Amino acid sequence: MSIFKKISDYRAENERLAWKGTFAEYYELVRKNPKLAMTAHSRVFHMIASKGTEERNGQIRYKFFDNDIFGLDRALEKLVEEYFHSSARRLDVRKRILLLMGPVSGGKSTLVTMLKKGLEEYSRTDDGAVYAISGCPMHEDPLHLIPSELRADAEKELGVKIEGNLCPSCQMRLKTEYGGRIEDVMVERVFISEVDRVGIGTFSPSDPKSQDIADLTGSIDFSTITEYGSESDPRAYRFDGELNKANRGLMEFQEMLKCDEKFLWNLLSLTQEGNFKAGRFALISADELIVAHTNESEYKSFIANKKNEALQSRMIVMQIPYNLKVSEEEKIYAKLIRQSDMNHVHIAPHALRAAAIFSILTRLKETKKQGMDLVKKMRMYDGESIEGYKEADLKEMQNEYAEEGMTGIDPRYVINRISSALIRKDVQCINALDVLRALKDGLDQHPSITKEERERYLNFISVARKEYDELAKKEIQKAFVYSFEESAKTLFNNYLDNIEAFCNWQKIKDPLTGENVDPDERLMRSIEEQIGISENAKKAFREEILIRMSSYQRKGKKFEYNTHERLREAIEKKLFTDLKDIVKITTSSKTPDEQQLKRINEVTARLIEDNGYCPVCANELLRYVGSLLNR
Repeated sequence: MSIFKKISDYRAENERLAWKGTFAEYYELVRKNPKLAMTAHSRVFHMIASKGTEERNGQIRYKFFDNDIFGLDRALEKLVEEYFHSSARRLDVRKRILLLMGPVSGGKSTLVTMLKKGLEEYSRTDDGAVYAISGCPMHEDPLHLIPSELRADAEKELGVKIEGNLCPSCQMRLKTEYGGRIEDVMVERVFISEVDRVGIGTFSPSDPKSQDIADLTGSIDFSTITEYGSESDPRAYRFDGELNKANRGLMEFQEMLKCDEKFLWNLLSLTQEGNFKAGRFALISADELIVAHTNESEYKSFIANKKNEALQSRMIVMQIPYNLKVSEEEKIYAKLIRQSDMNHVHIAPHALRAAAIFSILTRLKETKKQGMDLVKKMRMYDGESIEGYKEADLKEMQNEYAEEGMTGIDPRYVINRISSALIRKDVQCINALDVLRALKDGLDQHPSITKEERERYLNFISVARKEYDELAKKEIQKAFVYSFEESAKTLFNNYLDNIEAFCNWQKIKDPLTGENVDPDERLMRSIEEQIGISENAKKAFREEILIRMSSYQRKGKKFEYNTHERLREAIEKKLFTDLKDIVKITTSSKTPDEQQLKRINEVTARLIEDNGYCPVCANELLRYVGSLLNR
């Protein structure tokens, strides 16, 4: 489909969605669908909920945030349930400013941007439709036309709650244009749009000497004041401040606590009473969600100032920490790189993972749990199971420090260092070592880390390197084992025969002598030890494998070498250990013979076809693992 056909379809869709009618006709629409009269807070919650949820380990994940925010499921669940959901139910938290507080580059701005874009899209759906008084500069709720004395009857009839009063502009137009005939006032469907300044306002602090309060509340139109003769005439006033335009949607305060105090005073009445003062008018009603963001140091300075107590009591503070999951951190870097023009440079598998391991280690805090170090903790946070620890231990660690994830290396620094590796001249591919080297070189230029932190971070780079070494050996291990697949299957079948005999208290037939002998404990343990199965846990592991085999047989399926993930890993590691000398010679030989060359080509092809390597990084990996094995 051509772009012009899409533009034509888009225009046709806009025409289909457009609606204009009298207030009497709109009243009937609300009678049939009371959701049309929902508040801004309710609209935001339903927008998020409309994308669906998923429960994972007793935690609700909101799919709305899936594509742009990674690893913050706990913080987002708390945000949606404790603020958006409660606000949508008209609980008192809707009368609070939502303050997102967290470290730099933690996702606060991204989260607000998602809410704004989400509202724009949601207002174009049937469920999220927004109707306003036609011509109102604040895109006002048409139900405000109903006089306060008659609202109780209307609320009962419609099944909705009506809050707020007509803005000065609509009050005057009702008298002058419609002669007080409320039923004739024109209503239209509007679409929330940041560009068109409908339902979204954004305020960013600047020089207090030049910034005007009119940026928030509108200003007198001096070009018409002589015509209308009074500053209190709505026709001589521009209702174009950010608070005016954010009505029915969302108002964003960027770096809110850097604002001059006079800009924040307007929020006292807006949050608690749903109105604000502008010009020489009575209080102006506004239905909008106010969301602000700031960093921790600004917030601490703010709460230390006693003058801010009134505003502080009108805030709900939500911490937005750094992500603490390695796999989710990888997605952040991948997303940022995709947005660049560097797609011609190949990034080797595990390169971003190595950077993510370093980043997460800098953000974690040492746990008091015995036997648990930072690497084990990092793995548990990422969903890996660690022998000797349970789900309860994970939750205990997650609740151990309220401020975990509020410090450490930020994603911007990491992506800057990855960029420096990508941008090097004539580079076709970068690997984990290139990325870790770039991170290490950048620590000398990092403006805000102390000498002690630098030493600590250098140690984490070494840990990330060790973790990558294990991953690299595993890649080669898998590729080599594939070349010896028959050997792997034979070892697998031998293990199954032995554990079956062990669990059933039976003998096993020796393939050479034909004698009945005891199960080969040495063989079984040599495989189980590869994946850390302890002497005490061996019986349970063997019984679990036997139960799985029986289950497969009952269903008419074959229990194969790659059916059980942990057993497959154990077999591969065992075989790799047995083949280590062959691997060493093959990977480190400067002049490989015909057999070695054939094996190198098979392994390289496997790395390229199955694991996402390019010819450059596949060969680099082979050489690197060869050097590791020869140490």
